[in-house]
Amino acid sequence: MIRLAALAILAPFAAHAQLAVSAGDNKVHLVDGVARVIVERQPDTLTLLDLTPSPPRVLGSVEVPHSVAGPPNAVGITPDGRFAIVPSNQRIDPAAATGTSFDNRLSVVDLTARPLRVVQTLEVGSGPAGVSVNAAGTHVLVAHRNTGSVTLFRLANGQLTEAASLNITTPAAIIASAVFTPDGRHALVTRYGEAMVTVIAIEGDTLRRAGRDISTGVNPYGLVITPDGRSAVVANIGRGNGDADTISLIDLTGPVPAWRVVETVTVGQTPEGVALSRDGTMLAVTVMNGSNKPAASPFRGEGQVQLWRIGRQGPSRLTRVTTAPVGHWSQGAAFSADGRRLLVQNMVERDISVFRYENNRLTPMGRIPMPAGPASIAVAPP
Repeated sequence: MIRLAALAILAPFAAHAQLAVSAGDNKVHLVDGVARVIVERQPDTLTLLDLTPSPPRVLGSVEVPHSVAGPPNAVGITPDGRFAIVPSNQRIDPAAATGTSFDNRLSVVDLTARPLRVVQTLEVGSGPAGVSVNAAGTHVLVAHRNTGSVTLFRLANGQLTEAASLNITTPAAIIASAVFTPDGRHALVTRYGEAMVTVIAIEGDTLRRAGRDISTGVNPYGLVITPDGRSAVVANIGRGNGDADTISLIDLTGPVPAWRVVETVTVGQTPEGVALSRDGTMLAVTVMNGSNKPAASPFRGEGQVQLWRIGRQGPSRLTRVTTAPVGHWSQGAAFSADGRRLLVQNMVERDISVFRYENNRLTPMGRIPMPAGPASIAVAPP
């Protein structure tokens, strides 16, 4: 494959640019299926991309703490594209330089500054992971993998202020993703160790449980909600023991007590990331497919990205469209606004695969080198 040059554009981006951010981890790498701490390492980074041209352009990068531990939706971008919210789930263990421990930092990056600039870093609950920004751009929701809770922050002028915290379960359950519904009145929270998605209600600066826990597949992790708020998809990443894993479609129509899983389909080993097209009809699933396993493992394979069509009716609402090979230990995906290009992050290769989607096929367009292993990705509306 041709590798695309990463151009650092320091002039202000055009008003029509469609922005994406990719948060990268420079602390760990994969050595024969085992995540190892990098001894001589560079800082973690956030990279800003413009998806408008083909191929996409790199607009700049900034040093900011982040971690590959956590779902690939562990970064947020405000609807106006001005700020990125970057959590750091793990840091180098102060007591053991060859290991990691839970971090508690959450940073805000000004995407309009040239060069990009971190404008706030605050200490929050242990293990911040999945991040979601509401459609109004006024609040940010953060899941904490090490506390069993979620935190709601007010966002104004690039500054976060804690508004509320809600304990949902025990730390052992591993809260991973917390995602606003489009109207901002509810959120869905994945409970990895308990095979459930919990619905919470959001009223201004308050959080409360909405009285509905939805049963999913094994170890729900990443989650996305369609722009119309009618459906959600959760990635059930399983136990990593070689068995085929699943994604589940959740029907969000009607009152909250009626929200439920309506279909679960098999996708292969470890569906780490899920991403939706802008119209909510196409779903991309990054499947590790054993690419993160040792060479001697009988379950070793090559990474995949799968495209699924989301329908409204019929016995099968999830229909597989196509599959394409990607790199190893791939962490997440993102669509361009027109749905004709797809980006997939490859942690081992430290790059982003770019595909063209046309006639129900994915065609490789090249790869964009990243300054750190790309772990999380988010796209702002165009």
